[in-house]
Amino acid sequence: MDMPDIRVEKGHAEPEEVAALTAILLARAAARPAETAPAHRGRPRAGWRRLERENGFRAPHSWH
Repeated sequence: MDMPDIRVEKGHAEPEEVAALTAILLARAAARPAETAPAHRGRPRAGWRRLERENGFRAPHSWH
């Protein structure tokens, strides 16, 4: 184990500071829910109709 898991890129961190940062990162990783909900909840069906499944001519004044 010569290579540390966390490395300070700039400056100098005391061992207590590295330990505190590690504890925070581990706590956040453990608090994350196992499965996240999808960001976009779309419609259950398409918003358009397939022309081959239409019932034929529809009057221009109909709202259906």
